Amino acid sequence: MSWLVSVLFLNSWLRFSSEGKQGEGWPGWDGAERKLTVLTVAFRYLDTYRDLLQEEGDRSNTFPKVPHLFIKKKLKTHKCFFKFSNESRKKQVRPLFRHFRRIDACLQPREAFRGSDEIFCRVYTPDHSYVTIRSRLSCRVREILALVKEKLQYSEEQPFQPANLILVAVTSSGEKAVFRPSDEAVFTTLGVNTHLFACEPAELESLIPLPEEIHWSPGDSKLHDMSAEEVANQLVVFDWELFSCVHEVEFVCYVFHGEQARWRPLNLELILQRCSEVQHWVATEILQCQSLPKRIQLLRKFIKIAALCKQQQDLLSFLALVLGLDNPAVSRLRLTWEGLPGKFRKQFQQFESIADPSRNHKSYRDLLASLRAPLIPFTPLLLKDLTFLHESCKTFHGELVNFEKMVTMEAEPSPSHLQTKAYVRQLQVIDNQNLLFEMSSKLEPKDM
Repeated sequence: MSWLVSVLFLNSWLRFSSEGKQGEGWPGWDGAERKLTVLTVAFRYLDTYRDLLQEEGDRSNTFPKVPHLFIKKKLKTHKCFFKFSNESRKKQVRPLFRHFRRIDACLQPREAFRGSDEIFCRVYTPDHSYVTIRSRLSCRVREILALVKEKLQYSEEQPFQPANLILVAVTSSGEKAVFRPSDEAVFTTLGVNTHLFACEPAELESLIPLPEEIHWSPGDSKLHDMSAEEVANQLVVFDWELFSCVHEVEFVCYVFHGEQARWRPLNLELILQRCSEVQHWVATEILQCQSLPKRIQLLRKFIKIAALCKQQQDLLSFLALVLGLDNPAVSRLRLTWEGLPGKFRKQFQQFESIADPSRNHKSYRDLLASLRAPLIPFTPLLLKDLTFLHESCKTFHGELVNFEKMVTMEAEPSPSHLQTKAYVRQLQVIDNQNLLFEMSSKLEPKDM
């Protein structure tokens, strides 16, 4: 992506900022207007791509480093000032929130991930033992397997050196996905309860989910002791942190290039996972509750939390909560829904109408149009719209760029506050739909 933008920018600069006859390039624009326009583009280019160009420049002496210096020189020539940050970002070990459940880690504000960041990750073997490796977030699968082999070589439980390892993602329902050796940044592609396994090809069929992903135990939810207002506030704060970490380029890479993108949309993938996580959290909490009165209370609380998220313009958690309550394993609980007061049933019907996908999500779009920034959009639908714009509009008109397409396109916390914050940031969920149905059937059998 940086190659394309760099080439387009240099071409624009050479074509429109050079002295020439009035009307060349842009009819009716004199030289000063052309230069001012190009400088405006330069500022936006540097503001958007500065960190990415710096990261790429750290890895290799590639072409995008040249226009970066070229633009900087041109800005100085025209006596424009731009603040460049020469201080390299401090290297930090940032464990992904899926892999560590430590309260001290999950209470820290979420920061944007970069491919050069180092993380800790568990990689399991077929017998469910594991090794913990430390690697760059963007490293290739072959590098991960090399680190695993090195760890297994010194393991007392591993009597022999594995010859030909493959890396596999195993979901809680037992589905398996084998990664290619050249795949990058696989950590952020994992589902909520998906784990990495390293095994030999002959062992692939024997891989099964971890025991804690298969079994569940009924019990009262911690949510009963938390206020709906506090939970909603923490959902909004965390969603905002996640959404703020997503760089504009990640949307472009996701829509324009998909798996072929030079940079993986690391932070965008995490916020998409968060949407799925919240949906399964709702179903998990309700279906683990054995008491009918308490289950009705949870239903009321979730509807109230959804209303508060909508009020605070967090449409990501709002729709995720509604979709979680619409999970077939939850919606079939007739006795639970009948015990809900009429006011809450009516309110939830209104929420369902907003989530209705008919007429191209018209209800949601009407709601979105009525709100003023700042807000957190429902990211999956945002990506759907961007994909439609990309595929339905031409990128070029002849040799010229279709710019019309681009345009279209804190106080001291209390202990209870910290407890709620930690709870919201490390949700315990069951994402196996078959298991959720089994739990639902035990709560309210079909013949009831």
